[in-house]
Amino acid sequence: MISQSQFDKEIELIISNAVREDVGNGDHSSLACIPASAQGKAKLLVKDNGIIAGVAFAKKVFQYVDANLKVETLIEDGAKVKYGDIVFYVEGASQSILKAERLVLNAMQRMSAIATKTKTFVDLLEGTGTKILDTRKTTPGIRALEKWAVKIGGGENHRFALYDMIMLKDNHIDFAGGITKAITKTKDYLEENNLDLKIIVEARNLEEIAEILKTDGVYRILIDNFNYEDTKKAVTLIGDHCLTESSGGINEDTAREYAMCGVDFISSGALTHSVYNMDLSLKAV
Repeated sequence: MISQSQFDKEIELIISNAVREDVGNGDHSSLACIPASAQGKAKLLVKDNGIIAGVAFAKKVFQYVDANLKVETLIEDGAKVKYGDIVFYVEGASQSILKAERLVLNAMQRMSAIATKTKTFVDLLEGTGTKILDTRKTTPGIRALEKWAVKIGGGENHRFALYDMIMLKDNHIDFAGGITKAITKTKDYLEENNLDLKIIVEARNLEEIAEILKTDGVYRILIDNFNYEDTKKAVTLIGDHCLTESSGGINEDTAREYAMCGVDFISSGALTHSVYNMDLSLKAV
């Protein structure tokens, strides 16, 4: 996984780029009718039910836009919220509050939706020992936000990007000439380039799992698109050789059954690519 400093840098880039995109050479709507000296106060109002996420991010946005803005937090990230709850108040220059408004809302609405969906999976897997993972199926440009939201919802992050973990999927294996060649070439590459990266290998059937197990150095086997019975067989076959991960169209209806097969992880792209934004608004008070 990436370091905290790398993650913080990603968040900084997201904020600076989003403000550039939205504000450009000025928020002319506010500049036209609100004096620079005007002071105001607004509340973040919940108009939905779920898990709130993005409070800490919102504070970073307000700080970036205007270091003099003050935030009074009533509800922290990860808490359950319901219609009518007030998450925080922000107070300061009215122009600054309006400049930050849309970025705060866009981010928090999506992050809260992801956290809510993640918490649904976490609850479904309770007591099984299986953990829910996100994927790289994220919105381009805001991956750090979406993966942050997964953590807030109680899930775990898979690799952040292509550079922080090796993941040999079907195309890599086919292009490399087979599983054994793909793993061997990867281990040689890591040694030659002095890289310390974990290796995950995808298996499409039990025969491929058997072949993977002939080579040491694999951190986790991705049991992809297996049915329940074959997943159980795969887990038994793998034993304590390495960690196991199920993936492939797993949803709220099937997640617990796959967890009961004994896998260590379930990965789901739906955590980030199939959510409906939580309804939030920032209202003047």
